[in-house]
This record gives sequence, C-alpha cells and structure tokens, in this order.
Amino acid sequence: MRRRSMLTVLFAMLFVLFGLGGSALGAQAPRATLTVVAAADLRGVFDDLKAAFEARHPETALQVVFGASGSTTAQIQQGAPYDVFLSADSGFPEQLQKAGLVTAEGPFPYALGSLTLWVRKDLNLDPARDGLKVLLAPAIRKIATANPQTAPYGRAGEAALRSAGLLDTVRPRLVFADNIAQAAQYLQTGAAEAGLISYSQAAHPALGGTGVLWRVPAEAYPPLRQAGVILKRTPYPEQAKAFKAFLTGPEGQAILARHGFGKP
Repeated sequence: MRRRSMLTVLFAMLFVLFGLGGSALGAQAPRATLTVVAAADLRGVFDDLKAAFEARHPETALQVVFGASGSTTAQIQQGAPYDVFLSADSGFPEQLQKAGLVTAEGPFPYALGSLTLWVRKDLNLDPARDGLKVLLAPAIRKIATANPQTAPYGRAGEAALRSAGLLDTVRPRLVFADNIAQAAQYLQTGAAEAGLISYSQAAHPALGGTGVLWRVPAEAYPPLRQAGVILKRTPYPEQAKAFKAFLTGPEGQAILARHGFGKP
C-alpha cells in the first residue's frame, strides 16, 4: 500500500511537471540575449530603453556595451560578436554597409544628437551670455572632449571651436577622452573645468547639478544624425528587428526625447 501511494505521488508530480503544468524545460528556457553596442552618449538613456523594451518583449534580454563609434566600427570589422550597433553618426554604419557586414535594410536613423558645453557652476561663468568664448576664461585650465578621430561628438566639438575661431587658442587645454562618456567622467571627477559633450551626458544627475549647460548652436557643427544597423552575423535577426522597431517607434522615441535627443 505504501509503495502504491509513493507511485501515485510520483506520477502526479510528473503529470504536473510535463502535463497540465506545462513543460518544465520550456518554462525554464533561457531568453535570447541581444547584444547592442552603443555610442557612449546613450549611456544615460539606455537603462530606460532596456526596461521598456524588455517589458514589451520578455522573451528577449538586452545586453549593452558602450564605446566610441569609430573604435566600435573597427571591432565589428575584426569580427566582434555584436548583434546591433547604434552609432553617434551615420558615417560609421554606412562604412559597415559598404563592407557587407549589415542586413539588407541597411542603416536606420534613430536620433539627432546635441553638442553641449558644460562649465563648472562654482566658476561663476555665463556660457549663455558668452557662448564658447567662455572657454577663454583663465579659470578654465582643462577642457574635456572626445577624440575627434574616433568619436563623432569629438569631431563636432572640434568643428564648433573652429567655427568660433577658438580652436588654435584653446587646443593646449583640450583633454581628449576615448569617448564622450569618459569625457563626462573627467568633468565629474574634476579633471577638467569645462567640456564639450552630449546633452544627455551634461544633463545627467551626475553632472547636471554641478555645472552650467549651454547647447551649442546646431549650425556650428555638422549634424549628429545618429544611426544604427543590424549586423548580418547576428543569430537573433527577429529580436534585432523588434528592437529596431521599438527604438524608432513612439515609445523609444519618447524615451530618447526625455533625455534630450531630437527626432532623426
């Protein structure tokens, strides 16, 4: 009798596990992990994008890596196993398209970046009045920006300084970071008193409370038309397409707008 009771319990457990209760293996199947390599100016916004996308698509987990768009392009050309690339410009995605490394849809625009001057608040300077000329103040000894060779925001900052006739004058005080997020870290740690970074970085709580922000006029630098691509080597093309649709759709665009990005 005792043996029969034990068998009954065992069969009941198996019935729940694989029968009416559904397949245990199916219930525990891991989510697809989509690896997105993103421009460093998206660091402050990606947590919100990730949470909203995963809520809509619980079968997919987003994993993000940040870096300068130029360096990332070189990594992809060398075989880095990314699924989606979100650049801070459109030029690098177009390079990858010409190399045959992206899907047939090609680059897709997702945002318009905004170059912003950040100046330490306790210096009592007024960039809204003086514009980029505020960088001539003796109190500003170091100016952080991204490397113009690898980062679109670095090129934009250099162009803006040249447009204002200041590049040669302030060049000795420029401190080049690998990417725009590292430039923001220089400002946060006090390694520089001013910086040309993205609005999303400048307005982040880590910097917004300690600095004065001034958006550089758009006509002073080439437009930062940010574009992305789905890489041909991805094993998750459907999930990548779903992320692209989310990012370029109303919900993704609203999140980007809250963080200071313009419509592409």
